[in-house]
Amino acid sequence: MTAPAQPAQPVRPGLPVQPGLPAQAAAARLPAISGHQAALDGLRAVAALAVLVFHIAASTGYLTRPGGVAALLSRGEIGVPIFFTLSGLLLYRPWAAAALGLRRPPGTGPYLWKRALRLLPAYWLLVVVSTLLYSRDHLADVWHWVQTLTLTYNYDPHPWWNDHLGPKGMGQIWSLTVEAAFYVTLPPTAFVLGRWAVRAADLGGRARRLLYGIGAYSALAAVYVAALSPSADREFLGNWLPRYLAWFGVGMALAVLSVWANAEPGPDGPVRRFCRTVAGSWGLCWTAAGLFYCVASTPITGLSRLYEVNVWTSELQLVLYGLVAAFLVAPVALAPAAHPVTRLVLGNRAMAFLGKISYSIFLWQFVVIFVWFDVTGHPPFTGTLLIDLPVCAALTIALAALSHRLVEEPARRLGTRVLSRPRTRA
Repeated sequence: MTAPAQPAQPVRPGLPVQPGLPAQAAAARLPAISGHQAALDGLRAVAALAVLVFHIAASTGYLTRPGGVAALLSRGEIGVPIFFTLSGLLLYRPWAAAALGLRRPPGTGPYLWKRALRLLPAYWLLVVVSTLLYSRDHLADVWHWVQTLTLTYNYDPHPWWNDHLGPKGMGQIWSLTVEAAFYVTLPPTAFVLGRWAVRAADLGGRARRLLYGIGAYSALAAVYVAALSPSADREFLGNWLPRYLAWFGVGMALAVLSVWANAEPGPDGPVRRFCRTVAGSWGLCWTAAGLFYCVASTPITGLSRLYEVNVWTSELQLVLYGLVAAFLVAPVALAPAAHPVTRLVLGNRAMAFLGKISYSIFLWQFVVIFVWFDVTGHPPFTGTLLIDLPVCAALTIALAALSHRLVEEPARRLGTRVLSRPRTRA
């Protein structure tokens, strides 16, 4: 769903080294806190494919069938909390490193510039294509273009398409509007957390303050869900950032732990041992994630609509989906970059490729689904999953690869050139 983050390189001090252990070997045992991590690309691929399968199954009407398989597929929206957790991890990590003394804080301007170039060009192309295909009667509607191109349409209580997801071909973009809101609010949030953390005298105190602050930040999601319960506008307001702060908070907490392990003084310490334990228990963690997912697939979490706000089912969904994301991401986030299992399972060439194009997979899936259904003459919510799933998935991946090569990569290179251009003094 989300554009892959490209975290800045932290400026790290000399790492404490165990006696007889070279500095390079000591660093190799610590969680990676900078650079590219192929295993995280693999997690992004898992999330993107889960959402794709969910939308194809929903479009065929398969999710309305009784049985365990339909129930499990109906929670394919789990890709959304996984994406949000990854964003919290990767985007907050430089600020966590700054708060714990490993680098300077990232500049807000360059950060927002990179986020905009990573997010908007391919999305703008989707807006144009979906409007030409399905909303041609709004081609001259200036307000339509303003709202969609700026990712602000979800704040309009009465959009012309009469629901709170988006125009046809863009029904998944509601989650991108939440992601964009997180991007914009992260710098001031990180500033407040950093100011709160520096009141502590030592590294451990600062790290604990960051975790307490992130806990309070995450708890706002549960408060928001409860506050929306009696509102007649809960479906509209349920698509706003506060409802999903807990899932971003999971990733932010993992960012603090990974940085804390790198900054921890002495030859070894409890935080480093904890990170190694979690990374080494990847099988147990992923089993727990699967079990929580199965529980979330029961009626205990209500209907399969992320924005549906019933106070009990929504609170349970918030917790269970967050646990799935936490147990899935934590062994990778807290592992060294060269961890063999995560590298082989999630960081292999196929998963890395799918993770690289995952943002375009997210963007183009509904256009592909609707075009395919138009070509085959399927009425809404009919079809054959065993045929439609492989065809739509293959077409989406092919179109996503093209979009990544022709739109995303040129935009990324442009952003890199602009940021690396020498600045002249006046």
